[in-house]
Amino acid sequence: MHPQPLIAVTDVEASSRWYQYLLGCQSAHGGREYERLVRDGTLMLQLHHQGVEHHHGQIGNPNAGTYGNGVLLWFEIDDFDAAVSRITDLGAEIVLAPYSHTGAAQREVWLKDPDGFVVVLSCPDGEAA
Repeated sequence: MHPQPLIAVTDVEASSRWYQYLLGCQSAHGGREYERLVRDGTLMLQLHHQGVEHHHGQIGNPNAGTYGNGVLLWFEIDDFDAAVSRITDLGAEIVLAPYSHTGAAQREVWLKDPDGFVVVLSCPDGEAA
């Protein structure tokens, strides 16, 4: 099984640039309506414009207010310290500053993306043991 998360965003191109910088991934599609972000050939995240219907109907509701209520976009990354610097460069809103999660033996940082989705970056499991 390979997860292929897709989120509805207000500006696909801006979100693509934001995630590419944060995660060190690349565009594998590009465009104003849909994007596929990959790293080392693996699909990491799909972005879809919330107002575009395509063949499947509209993905998000632009009148709903908050996005991703109850959803965390969680990424395990190998370059945790460098990622924290990239978060600062992006000026992203921090939800939980970098800390060591003793129960999971990993370091984590929680932030919000441009649409308000909560993104969690963690070092590999056990690294902070």
